[in-house]
This record gives sequence, structure tokens and C-alpha cells, in this order.
Amino acid sequence: MKSRMYLVIVAAILASTLLGACGPATPTEPAAQPTAAPTTAPGTAPEGEAPEYIEIGSSIPLTGKYGALGAMVKPGYEYAVADINAAGGIYVEEYGVQIPVRLTLYDDESDPTKTVSRMESLFSENDVVAYLGGAGSDMHAAAAPIAEKNKVPYLGIAFALYSIHQQGYQYLFSPFPKSPDQARDVFEALNTIPEDQRPSKVAVFQEKTDWGIELWDLWQQYADEYGYEIVVHEEYAPRSEDFSAMILKAKDAGAEVLLSVPNPPDGLAIQKQMAELGWTPKFSLMIRAPENVSWTETLGATGDYAAIFAGWHHGETFPGVAELNAAYEAEFGRPADLLTGPAYACVQILADAIERAGTLDRDAIRDAIAATDMTTVVGPVTFNADGTGNVLNPMSQWVNGQLELVWPEDQATAPLAYPALPFDER
Repeated sequence: MKSRMYLVIVAAILASTLLGACGPATPTEPAAQPTAAPTTAPGTAPEGEAPEYIEIGSSIPLTGKYGALGAMVKPGYEYAVADINAAGGIYVEEYGVQIPVRLTLYDDESDPTKTVSRMESLFSENDVVAYLGGAGSDMHAAAAPIAEKNKVPYLGIAFALYSIHQQGYQYLFSPFPKSPDQARDVFEALNTIPEDQRPSKVAVFQEKTDWGIELWDLWQQYADEYGYEIVVHEEYAPRSEDFSAMILKAKDAGAEVLLSVPNPPDGLAIQKQMAELGWTPKFSLMIRAPENVSWTETLGATGDYAAIFAGWHHGETFPGVAELNAAYEAEFGRPADLLTGPAYACVQILADAIERAGTLDRDAIRDAIAATDMTTVVGPVTFNADGTGNVLNPMSQWVNGQLELVWPEDQATAPLAYPALPFDER
């Protein structure tokens, strides 16, 4: 379905590319607004006085352990809002006019307790019609109950934890791949390797968190289904410093594949210690840790061959991606980061839902989000009854210091780099 709002957004992206990227707002301040007044649609008459802005808001980790993730999410929200406002805002039938969007962002410092207080402030002080989520599964786990309590639609990305969606929440929506997709698709990708070269022995380094436990359960299930053997299963607490014991166990067991979900500091430490101890798995999946450009800036060639499921890649060929990349390149000197596209898509989905709802009533917007059927910068999006999205789950991989899209093959910017060169030969 191509709604009117979707066409407006695409046109706005093209306009913003010509005008240059919009700089990010101060975290606690609204994003910049257009100078033009809202316009009335031809042939319509307002039924009441329209609000000055459509208020939306987000609590994002811009500092703390998830700061690198939040830094990728924030520009996606800001660019999308700026593009919508450059086109005059969102048409709301109830008022017969286009209304600009005001985005308020707060830094929760990667602290779930502060996420809760920021969410409550956005509701009580800003009267938001919708929340945009932050980054990190535990942060979303803290935020989702607040959205449910306040009956405010919540669109979140940068989290794959599936169990959040099994709590019966009616206001939570996530156009982002979840743990079952990631656990299954790593074996789908591995099975594209010719059978006589395919690895079979797997090591799992499981973080002692809800997400780590969830993925461990799923990896066991799918490894068996796809014919892989888990030869090592090691658990560790987040922010550990010494991973040598589990690395040596995997090396001694002849593990050829590493599956893990470390936060960025732990992932960097694991990769460095693997190089120091001389264990090079033929294939490594490190969900989350290698998502930011700091991965290759810190590790250099040692960081190559690490693969991730990040929910998006700037090489995808969907409408609006090239324009988003151009705007991001103008500001940051590189194509859009992995979480920037999904963040942009959240705003696309919300704007489309508000226009279809024709009102700023939160329940009507919630119902319109549930009925979403559109193409965004992350591709086609629909939602299941539990709020999970039906979206592409692309795998990216660091190759020669560049993050390439390697699976699925019809979207790939480069083939899967396999087997990994030993660390001492890079």
C-alpha cells in the first residue's frame, strides 16, 4: 500500500538532499521546525482549532553503555521529522490541515530507571501522542510498560528481545528483527556455503541477560534443526574483563563458528583476546557489539570477518535509502549507520498511521499502526498481533574495514567473507 503520506515523505527526502542534512537538535530540546504555517487541504474545513504541533518524544541512551547505539538512532528520528516538516507536516483530517511534528529527546544515560522517568515526563509535560523507543533490549523492557500504562503508541527499534512482545502489550510495535529471526537466519546464511566447506561445530558465548538466555534457547533449537553441533556453551556476566577461559575451551573443542550477543565493550574485549590467544573461528556472529564504526576504528584488521544482524544496512535498495545516505554523508562523512535507517522508518510508519487515522487520538493512531502495510527505508513493513514486525533481517559483515551487506544475496553489497583469515595473517 502506498499511502499519500508515504509519497509526501519520499518527496521530502529528495528536497532535503538538495538543501543539505539537518543538524541534530540538543537532546532535551525539540527538533527544529519549519517557518511556514500549516496549510489547509483543498476542499476541507477545520472541525476545531488545530494544535501548533504534533508532539512525539523519545528517551534515548546517548551516554552510558548504549551510547553508541543511541547515537545512531537519534539522527534517524531527527532526519525523518525534519523531512516531514519540510513538506508542511502531517495532514490530519480532523483539523483539515497539515500539522508540523515536534520531537523531544531525552538522554536516559543507559539507565532503565531514568528511562521510566523520562517517559513519564514526555507524557505529563509534553502530552505526546506517540513514543519513539531508545536502544537496548533492557531499556525497551523498562519503557514498554510505561507506554502501556499511559496508553500511548510506542514504536521501537534497536532491540531484538522477543519476550517483551509476549507480555500482552497492545501499544508496543517494533519494525525490527527479533531473536527467532536472528537465531534461524544465521543458519540459513551458513547454509549458503558449499556443503564441503561448511562449518559444523559451534561455540556459544552466552551473556547472562534475558536476551542472552533467549538466544541460547533458540540457537540450540535451530542448530539441531539445521544440522550443526554446539560443542561449547559458556556463560559470562556483562562487563566482564577476562574471557580467556571460554575462548581456550572453544579453541580446544575445534569450534568453527562463534555465536554471541555481547555489548560493545565486551565484544571488543572478546575479539582482542581471541586474537591474542590464537583462536580464529571460520565464522563469527557478534550481534550488537560491531554495530558502530568504532568497532573497526578500535580494532583495525582484527575486527574483520565479524558478522552482525543489525536490522538494516545502508546498501539496501528500498525507496529513500539513497537520499537518507546522502543527507547522512553530508553531516557525518559516511553513509547512514545501521540503526539510523530503522529509526527513520519508525517515523515514516507513525506519520503514515496518523494520516490514515485522521486524528491525534492515541487509540486511533495505535489501531492505524497495527494495520500498517507500507514500504519504508527498511523495506516492506507489516505487524503481527503481538507488535512484532514482518521486516527484512539483513546480515552485515566487516570486510577490509568496511561494513558490507552479505545476506540475503538479493540485497548483498558483497559476498560472505568465509573462512576468516587467521588473526596473525591479516
